Amino acid sequence: MQAELDFIASPRPEALTRLVAQSWVPADPDDVFAFYADPANLERLMPPWIKFRISSTQPISMGNGAMIEYRLKIHGIPMKWTSEIRDWNPPHAFVDVQLGGPYRYWHHDHRFEAQDGGTLITDEVDYAPWGGRLVDRLLVRRDLRQAFGYRHDGLASIFPGPSS
Repeated sequence: MQAELDFIASPRPEALTRLVAQSWVPADPDDVFAFYADPANLERLMPPWIKFRISSTQPISMGNGAMIEYRLKIHGIPMKWTSEIRDWNPPHAFVDVQLGGPYRYWHHDHRFEAQDGGTLITDEVDYAPWGGRLVDRLLVRRDLRQAFGYRHDGLASIFPGPSS
């Protein structure tokens, strides 16, 4: 299986940082989107050390306006996170926006496109942590790099492709 991760974190003029992570999996975009459309699968893509759990009543009907509440720990500190789903466009894209949680601003664009007999998954996140750029440089970028690296590895095992 061929899987690649491209991670870019660069400051933006509005005091936001943009993170771009990409993974290619040998699966149809419809199947990959369906996996992402089930919020219960999010726990499978999150590193165990953040103890991520969905606290919303399940099942959650995904689509525009869906609200999802989570509990997690960042550096051992318990936190709540509430996301709203926007721009729902199966099987191509959706956005989750943090309404409350550990970031001052979080806008996560998920895109799925057919490529080379599989799916290129692109995560594009614009974020601003509480504490500004210093906290971003010292903690947040490293944490996000680890979390998206874990997600990349998880996707490779969930969608392994044919044995060679």
